[in-house]
Amino acid sequence: MSARSQNIVVFSGDYSYSVRKGLIAINQAIPDLNWLLLLHKPPRTPALLLQSQLRNLKRNGWRWIPYQAQDTLERLLPRRTSPGRADAPGSEFTFGSLSEHANMRLVTVDDIHATTTLERVRAFQPDLGLSLAAPILKPALFTIPRLGTLNLHKGKVPEYRGMPPAFWELWHNESSVGCTVHRVERKLDTGAILAEGVVQREPFSDVRGLQLCLDELGVELMRGTVQRVLAGTALERAQPTGGQTFRKPTLRQVSQLDRKLRAVPLKMPMAVRVAKRGLYAGAFGLTKIGAIRTLAPRITVLLYHRVSDSVRDNLTVGVAQFDRQIALLRANCQVLSIEEVVSVDRVSPAPKPMVCVTFDDGYLDNYTNAAPILQRHGVPAAFFVSTGIIDTSSSFPHDILRGNAPIPVMRWEQLRLMKKNGFSIGSHSVSHIDCAAEPEEKVRSELLQSREQLASELGQQQMIFAYPYGGRQHMTNARLALVKESGYSGCLSAYGGTNIGNVDRFNVLRRGINWEFSDRAFLYQCLGL
Repeated sequence: MSARSQNIVVFSGDYSYSVRKGLIAINQAIPDLNWLLLLHKPPRTPALLLQSQLRNLKRNGWRWIPYQAQDTLERLLPRRTSPGRADAPGSEFTFGSLSEHANMRLVTVDDIHATTTLERVRAFQPDLGLSLAAPILKPALFTIPRLGTLNLHKGKVPEYRGMPPAFWELWHNESSVGCTVHRVERKLDTGAILAEGVVQREPFSDVRGLQLCLDELGVELMRGTVQRVLAGTALERAQPTGGQTFRKPTLRQVSQLDRKLRAVPLKMPMAVRVAKRGLYAGAFGLTKIGAIRTLAPRITVLLYHRVSDSVRDNLTVGVAQFDRQIALLRANCQVLSIEEVVSVDRVSPAPKPMVCVTFDDGYLDNYTNAAPILQRHGVPAAFFVSTGIIDTSSSFPHDILRGNAPIPVMRWEQLRLMKKNGFSIGSHSVSHIDCAAEPEEKVRSELLQSREQLASELGQQQMIFAYPYGGRQHMTNARLALVKESGYSGCLSAYGGTNIGNVDRFNVLRRGINWEFSDRAFLYQCLGL
């Protein structure tokens, strides 16, 4: 790669989270880059808006009316999302952080193909162009960069050109969805391929869950491709002939696919479901008007194990479901780190429910699925891992009892990256032992060994312990004394409950979350009632 600074121009219509994350990833990987970030934002006149409404009404029929009414209502309602924490995972990917980079200049234009825009791009003298969530580009624009323009397409080509990501693959019952980096040419998504990858479909995959996975894959593919192109080592191949270009599905098609993919139905009478929905919605609605101040101050600590679409069991939530839950948490609650929780003596009143997110065991999907979603929403979390099972092909005792095939676990290098990204890592023993049932010496040995492994591998000193199985019967006063003697600053259980009035840092109560919780039921859990 040349020693001189290199210029990259980005064409986009939406600097969404995944676009921002991709740009920051490239900027961190390649030194001496200069960026011109163009945002295409044409004015929306009343005439154009009316045209769009009529066109969508004709295409979608009666479904467009309630859909548009709900969308309008959501836009009109005030959003009171808690301000992001400066130390939260993912804070480096916010729009504000992007604009703070001295080598990045963001310019909003009414027309990305206007003469003034073309002149601005030529004056920048770009080496490479990137098309990320951009409108269809014309040759006068995409041919300006010296090395051409690359497009990130979240679909396999030539089979699935067009949009949206993952939808049509599921519609046609494909076993995987693709992601491609290709050159921009006159025809949509037809340029030479420089990189491609796939996300395998799981038994309970849905469109949103696969899109979240494609976002992460796209970041990695584009980063690697840009490095190779600028270094002059990129290989490319022409697209095969054939294929098909898809357009946005109708609301009827969206509804049909949703019914087809619907997860395992809950075995609960309709009357009970309706009553519970009313209870959950009413309880959380009261907090919106200040009723939370009538409750004794409390902190709710949530316990997760897996975020995956491979199964639906009492240790797992779905990928898209977890994304919704963390978005709801960020919008409606005050999120605390586990370190903040164990440092509390007496809980002070707060205007919003106070909630902390934790994970137990150390499954690989915590790294591949959960951590990126937590980063996306700027929510801290703690991961308690069984250190002797990390970086092995071993199974957890409870998975062996269930007859599960081995479920992949995280590696130390992944935990190091998670810690670097702002997540907390704690101990869950070495081999996931029952502290109450094992001999004193074994418990002491595992507490100390786990502590030493975390210190050696991650370089951290302060440790918190979450005891395996988490029931009242799995911890005794004598064993808790060993936890304290071993130098841990806190201990977490898993038998339910909420920390009301105060926090016993050596018996922090947690509530388990799994796939059976609706969004309303999840918010109700956050209230700690």
